[in-house]
Amino acid sequence: MATQPPRLASYDDSTLPNLPSHTKTLFDAKTAQNLTFEQIAHHLNRSEVAVAAIFYGQATASPEDVDKLSSLLNIPRDSLAAQLLSGFPDRGRAGPMPPVEPLIYRLYEIVQNYGYAFKAVMNEKFGDGIMSAICFNSKVEKEVDEAGAEWVVITLRGKW
Repeated sequence: MATQPPRLASYDDSTLPNLPSHTKTLFDAKTAQNLTFEQIAHHLNRSEVAVAAIFYGQATASPEDVDKLSSLLNIPRDSLAAQLLSGFPDRGRAGPMPPVEPLIYRLYEIVQNYGYAFKAVMNEKFGDGIMSAICFNSKVEKEVDEAGAEWVVITLRGKW
């Protein structure tokens, strides 16, 4: 059985109307170059989630990121720098609360259902405190079990 090429994440402002202007620029270039977040992340030496967060304006791009993105995505550097290096990330207003997009809602539901359990276990292991969402990284992996079912593995890693 032949492996299917990955479907690329694309820009859709109908569900997220408050996205920064660079989101469309980056997604259009990503699509034109037929690149996955994994490929872009490898080029930037960052995680896929960090790269996607830059696309959505939820993480800060460094000047080095801008240089690499400009080269890889064939976007004029000055234009990209003007969009990515001005202002600050907007991490809290990407969509409605509670979320209405089904996958985002399931992540929200996980925190709603297990948040206090996570907190109790973390407090036992680390004491009083909180996990940083700024000094933070994450990865998404795919596992296939012995029956062939696909499972998503999300790792959240934050400084205590």
